[in-house]
Amino acid sequence: MHTYKVLKGTTTVGIRTNEAVVLAADKRASSGYYVAHKTVRKIVKIDDHIAMTISGLVADAQMLSSILQYIARDYKLNTGMPIPVRNIVSYLALLLNSTKYFPYIVQLLVGGYDDSPKLYSVEWFGDYTQEDYAVSGSGSPVAVGVLEAHYRRDMSVEEAVKLAVEAVRASIKRDVFTGEAVDVAVITRDGIKFMSFPR
Repeated sequence: MHTYKVLKGTTTVGIRTNEAVVLAADKRASSGYYVAHKTVRKIVKIDDHIAMTISGLVADAQMLSSILQYIARDYKLNTGMPIPVRNIVSYLALLLNSTKYFPYIVQLLVGGYDDSPKLYSVEWFGDYTQEDYAVSGSGSPVAVGVLEAHYRRDMSVEEAVKLAVEAVRASIKRDVFTGEAVDVAVITRDGIKFMSFPR
């Protein structure tokens, strides 16, 4: 595991099934060992069919999400079509790769639905991979164990939501930087639905 992941006090989870992408994240914002806030939303809507989880420096993530929201709107205005998920991830990779000396301190999961469900894990300098499931943040070693034990590609949406919440809750129990509650975004061909679950 890369040591920089320890610096990111959160847990975010992404799961791709045959029908949907499910993103989940805790709600605690920490600054070192200080709990700075308990109701932070770490899942950002980029477009009607794309969302992104945030792990890392909040200011960096907020700026990147604003740029991606603009790119998605501009694409739709110019083409009359929603932007493909791969395109938004490619733009994000270019943004991250353009700052070699002062990188954005972020690790992001991007999920969306265009012709099918798509989930990407995006690292510091813009390298990205398409995944069936992915995690980020300081609680990721715990969360990935839960996913590896129970993930199936043919899960129903309800099963995927339950598994994502279970993975974040496991991290809440074992990671001091992860806490409070669990936010979830379900992305299907019909759009994005947000929901919250207690810890």
